[in-house]
Amino acid sequence: MDAPTTTSADNGTSGGGGGWFTPRKNPTTAPESDAGTADRPAEGRRPAAIRPVGRPGAAPEAPAADTPAPPTGASTGEPDQGREAPEAITRPAPAAAQHAPSPAVSSPATATSPGPVPTALTPAPFASTLAPPTAASEARVPAQRPSPAPPAAETTAATAAPGSPDAVLIRRAMAEVAPVSDKVTSYFYALLFVRHPDLRSLFPAAMDTQRDRLLRALLTAAEHIDNKDVLVDYLQNLGRGHRKYGTRAEHYPAVGECLIGALSKYAAGVWSPEMEAAWVRAYTTISQVMIDAAAADELRAPAWWYAEVVTHDMRTPDVAVVTVRPDQPYPFLAGQYTSLETPWWPRIWRHYSFASAPRSDGLLSFHVKAVPAGWVSNALVHRARPGDIIRLGPPAGSMTVDHTTDSGLLCVGGGTGIAPIKALVEDVAEHGERRSVEVFYGARTDHDLYDIDTMLRLQQTHPWLSVRAIIDQQAHQQLPDAVRAYGPWNEFDAYLSGPPGMIRSGVNALRDSGIPSDRIRHDSVEELVAAGS
Repeated sequence: MDAPTTTSADNGTSGGGGGWFTPRKNPTTAPESDAGTADRPAEGRRPAAIRPVGRPGAAPEAPAADTPAPPTGASTGEPDQGREAPEAITRPAPAAAQHAPSPAVSSPATATSPGPVPTALTPAPFASTLAPPTAASEARVPAQRPSPAPPAAETTAATAAPGSPDAVLIRRAMAEVAPVSDKVTSYFYALLFVRHPDLRSLFPAAMDTQRDRLLRALLTAAEHIDNKDVLVDYLQNLGRGHRKYGTRAEHYPAVGECLIGALSKYAAGVWSPEMEAAWVRAYTTISQVMIDAAAADELRAPAWWYAEVVTHDMRTPDVAVVTVRPDQPYPFLAGQYTSLETPWWPRIWRHYSFASAPRSDGLLSFHVKAVPAGWVSNALVHRARPGDIIRLGPPAGSMTVDHTTDSGLLCVGGGTGIAPIKALVEDVAEHGERRSVEVFYGARTDHDLYDIDTMLRLQQTHPWLSVRAIIDQQAHQQLPDAVRAYGPWNEFDAYLSGPPGMIRSGVNALRDSGIPSDRIRHDSVEELVAAGS
């Protein structure tokens, strides 16, 4: 399924590039340099170089005065479909509450292998992206020491936004650049591609959705800078997910340098050496956690899987159930999601939830809704056929069943968000549990209830399962309101999957009905930011 902010809804970010840097080098073709700004970056003082520990390095040279900046990318109109959580952020980004001895310190250099060895399934468009694996080395965050107290002028802001000194400084910078966020992201990419032109070919040809994801990552980082438990979990998923792009440790310093360069330009009114040092420390922590996670993941899993389409079932004119056979065992949990890349749009990944619990035959199914101008979703719905080869990233997501409790499950799925809900029901059935499971399946019209027959068959088979279809046009109420009316649900664990608006109102409705926030599970980036979870 394809969604704006959840892996299981329509046209969003599941995930996708959702991080600071999501490159994937393709040596066969170099797309046009269509991202950046029309204005050449005006070079002022450059931030201290961020470089891997143990590597000599001078600060990179500034672009020559006559060096043209990459032109502004023309918008393709493609919605950010499918989350990229792990590149989508389903979780917040960096945490750094301590100060390093020098802002020049950065992540150690470790490398991840680019992917599995080619097999009979390796399609021609993908074969050229394979590169020899390299050994991963252990990495650790440099020794750190407490930060000095913020200057007197910063006391008011620190009081208004409680947190570590670094968190106060980072949030102040974010507040300063928020009104010009578009310019910040454009300038960041212009700096990156002018100073490091070899990195341009690692990014998708169309940069509009990539720029949106970077902004979301920054906002999430600022919102959760002191929430280390959440940040580490998110960043580890992000680091593992970035292996599929071919991201290497030596890429991170360039990205961090240009990010800080962009922030210092547009937050000039509040920028200071202390603020720059806080951002360097935060980015060092981000990259370190991601590199460590990628190195550990390299020891147990490939960077990506090839998968052959085995069935393609059109359920409505714009919804298809696509079933694939991966070329290697693919471990995942019911309720999780993955990212998909098609051969027709290289280096463009979108997130989709698994539509079933793990199967004995190893097949994987996805519910995909074609959205206007959605490159990946339209390719999967209208172009993919049995025999086509796609690529899968690693599984991610925390919307899974806790089998150590016997609490009831309240499952709310809107549109193609019913896919992971179906997987959760199958998971409970396979564990032989007779815990109550209440499913609310929402749709705008009865035509959109494309999987209702499957859900009703499950209800007939399992007496502990109840399925209710809520059709907006007939019920004259939104899905979350209908769920609230059937409450109370304070003894249930709740699972939400669907469009971002449904997630937002659903979380509020469930909290109002007595379900604590820590028992409401979903994989929506925007909601994690809003809820501060």
